[in-house]
Amino acid sequence: MILYLIRHGQSSNNLLAEQFKDLPRPYPFETYMKQRVAEPPLTKLGEHQAERLGSYVKGMAISRLYCSPMLRTMQTIRPLAESLGCNPAVWIELHEHGGVFHRPGADAQAVGHPGLSRSEMSEMFPNYRSDGIGENGWWQGGEEDLASCHARAVRVAEELQRMACESEEDESIAAVSHGTFMDSLLKALLGRLPGHGLYFNHHNTGVTRVDFSPTRMPGMLTVTVRYTNRVTHLPDEHMTY
Repeated sequence: MILYLIRHGQSSNNLLAEQFKDLPRPYPFETYMKQRVAEPPLTKLGEHQAERLGSYVKGMAISRLYCSPMLRTMQTIRPLAESLGCNPAVWIELHEHGGVFHRPGADAQAVGHPGLSRSEMSEMFPNYRSDGIGENGWWQGGEEDLASCHARAVRVAEELQRMACESEEDESIAAVSHGTFMDSLLKALLGRLPGHGLYFNHHNTGVTRVDFSPTRMPGMLTVTVRYTNRVTHLPDEHMTY
């Protein structure tokens, strides 16, 4: 099985963070935390990145699409779905580290938000499968810590291994997720969690390919990272972090 792991397009929070990235902390970080939103949409540039991504995958033999339940990934995957003629499935555990929350300052208490409800998803993205999403949304609680994110990445890695064992060797799937969670997931697939001093960075709509290949031992797979953060579909002026 081939997995194309893709980061979402530029969100409004990404754009906000870029305005502060070259300034010394902590004051810009405090300002960023106060101004960020819990459920950021794509920017106009993010939408353009997603459109280019959709053109890039057109003609690729991708049979299944997955995305996190966050608005920016659901918007990003829409051009892919249209290009491939494939309806995406929402996979809750692909969400970004932290969940859906607002924290008005580095030391302030995080306030959780439920995320999109099933009816909201159906109205905005009528062709998406949203199993497991209720009318009260999908996120419960405040801000997820990094250890919980790592544990979730291990669960997703194990599920991908199971899917690969049951799929055809040359089947291709794609999943649109988020920067920090994609880093955790790749480390989980490579047996590096918990790990420090290593980070798999992805630009907005950056693509990483991971191959799952059978071995001589039943149920055992070789995981091969073919490439990471491929952004050949974007011109230089449209690349963002």
